[in-house]
Amino acid sequence: MENEKLVVAISSRALFDLEDSHKVFETDGVDAYCQYQIDHENEVLDSGVAFPLVQKLLHLNTLGTARTRVEVVLISRNSADTGLRIFNSIKHYDLDISRAAFTGGMSPYRYVEPFNAHLFLSADPTDVRSALDVKFAAATILPSHVGMNQGDQLRIAFDGDAVLFSDDAERVYKTEGLEAFTESEIAAAQHPLPGGPFKDFLSALHRIQSEFSAVDSPIRTALFTARAAPAHERVIRTLRAWNIRIDEAVFLGGLEKGEFLRTFGADIFFDDQEGHCESARRHVPTGHVPHGVAND
Repeated sequence: MENEKLVVAISSRALFDLEDSHKVFETDGVDAYCQYQIDHENEVLDSGVAFPLVQKLLHLNTLGTARTRVEVVLISRNSADTGLRIFNSIKHYDLDISRAAFTGGMSPYRYVEPFNAHLFLSADPTDVRSALDVKFAAATILPSHVGMNQGDQLRIAFDGDAVLFSDDAERVYKTEGLEAFTESEIAAAQHPLPGGPFKDFLSALHRIQSEFSAVDSPIRTALFTARAAPAHERVIRTLRAWNIRIDEAVFLGGLEKGEFLRTFGADIFFDDQEGHCESARRHVPTGHVPHGVAND
C-alpha cells in the first residue's frame, strides 16, 4: 500500500558529487552556478556518498512480490532549470526516482512532510537541523571516500541515545556524570526509553524485514552504542517494548566506533556526536544527526 512504503528524501549533493559546481556557487555566486550547470547539463555527475545507499534501497523493490517497498524522492535547492543535469544523471544510472522538488535556493526541508518521508539526507546541516526541529529523521551526509560495501544486503547502523532513543538518559550523563547515569539507567531498566528522531525510520525498515525470514532478509540493522553493562538492559527492554528487531547490538563502553562499523559493513551509520562521526566516516558512509544535548 502507498502509505506503508518507506520514503527517503535526499538532496542532490548527497546523491551526486557536486563539489565542483558548489565551489562555483561559493566563489562566483548563484548566476555563475546556474550557467555552469546549464553548460554541463549533458555531463553525467559522479556518484556521491549516499549513492550506493540509494541503489540498495531501490533494489528492495525488485525482490519477491512486485510492489514498491521503497520510494526515493529528490528535494533540492536547485531550480528546475539547473536540476535538469540532476535528472539526466538519474536517468544515466537508471535510478527509479521520478518525484522531485526543486526550490530555487530556498530550503527544501519543507517538502519532507508532504512527501511523507521517513528520512531526509542532505549535505546541508542547516536544512537537516530544520527537519529535525519539526520531528523528522534527518542527517547530514559527511564527506567520505570509503568504498561501497559489497553485496546486495542493505546494512544500516544506528547510535542509540538521541538517535533511536530520546536524549533523556544522555542529558543525565552530560549534567551529572557517568555514575549518576548508570544509577539512573539501572533504576529505570524496566521503563522503555522514549523514542528518538529515528524510531519511525527503524520501524519502517522493520516492516520490510518482516516480509522475510531472518536468514533471507535483504536488510540488516545494528545498534552501536557507547553504553556498557549494566546500562544495556534498558536498551534491550526498550526495543522489546517497541516490538522492533535489531539484528546486532554492540555495547562499546566508550571505545571508538569506526573499526566496529567497518566489521559490520555498514552502508550508512547515524550518530548524534561529531566525535563518533569523525571516527566512523573513515570507515563507512556516515550521517551526523545534529539533535539532542550533544548538539545544544
